[in-house]
Amino acid sequence: MSTPHSKTFLITGVSSGLGRAFAQAALEAGHRVIGTVRRLEDAEAFAALHPANAHPLVLDVTDFAAIPHAVAQAEQQVGAIDVLVNNAGYGHEGVLEESSLDDLQRQFAANVYGPVAMIQAVLPGMRARRAGHIVNVTSMGGFITMPGIAFYCGSKFALEGISESLGKELAGLGIHVTALAPGQFRTDWAGRSMDRTPRSIADYDAVMDPIRTARQGKSGHQPGDPAKAAQALLALVSADKPPVRLFLGEDALTLVDAKLDAMRAEIDQWQALSRSTAFAG
Repeated sequence: MSTPHSKTFLITGVSSGLGRAFAQAALEAGHRVIGTVRRLEDAEAFAALHPANAHPLVLDVTDFAAIPHAVAQAEQQVGAIDVLVNNAGYGHEGVLEESSLDDLQRQFAANVYGPVAMIQAVLPGMRARRAGHIVNVTSMGGFITMPGIAFYCGSKFALEGISESLGKELAGLGIHVTALAPGQFRTDWAGRSMDRTPRSIADYDAVMDPIRTARQGKSGHQPGDPAKAAQALLALVSADKPPVRLFLGEDALTLVDAKLDAMRAEIDQWQALSRSTAFAG
C-alpha cells in the first residue's frame, strides 16, 4: 500500500542484480516502481512482485527513439516520476588493443547514451514540478581504473562527468543529481552479464590472464550485499541535501582514497611544470 510520502520511481534494468534489489526495496517501502525490462517474461515476473505498485515497462535503453514515448506512457499510467534510477548497463572486459570499436559503441550505448536519453525524457516533467532526483548508477570504476576494462571505465567516467555537470545545470530548479558508485556487489556483473573479448595478443598475457581468472573466480563471492545497497539508495533519495557522488562499499572507499592520495602526490611532484605555461610578465 502506498503511503502519503511514497514516490514514483523509474528504475532501469530491474530483471536482476542491483536493479532488482533497488526495485524490491522501494516496493517494500511503499513506493511505486516503474521498472524497465527487455523481455516479456521478465515483465511478468516483475509485476508479480507487487500487484498494485510494480509496473513493468518493456524497453531496451539502447533503443533511444522508443524512450520518450515509453516514459510518457508510463507517466500517464502510473504518475509523475519523482526518482529516476539509471541502473541498466553491463561491463565489457577486454584489452583495449584486442577490442573493437563496435565493442566500445555498444558499451557507451548502454552505459552512457541510454541513461542520457532517459534523463532527457524525465526532465521536462521534473522541471515543471521543480522537483525530482536523478540517480545515475556509475561504479568505483568511474573514478579508479583497472587494466582490462578500459571501455567500461571510460563509460562510467563519462557518466560521472555528465552527472556532475548536470547537477550544476539543475541546481536552481529543485532537481537533485547523484552519481551512485558501487564497489563489488554480489550480482552477475562479472558473470553471465559481462561481455568478454577473446584474447589474441600474447604480450598482454602477463597482465590480463590473472585479472580475468581472478574476476571470474570472485563472481558470486563479492563482498557487497545488494539489499544493503538498496537501503542506501532509499536513504539517499530521502535526504534533503543528497550528495553529488556516493560510493558504496569498503572496497570502493579504500581504492578511491588510495587514488586521491596518489593524485595529490603526483600533482605536487609536477606542479612546477604545470605552472610554467602562462605568458611571462
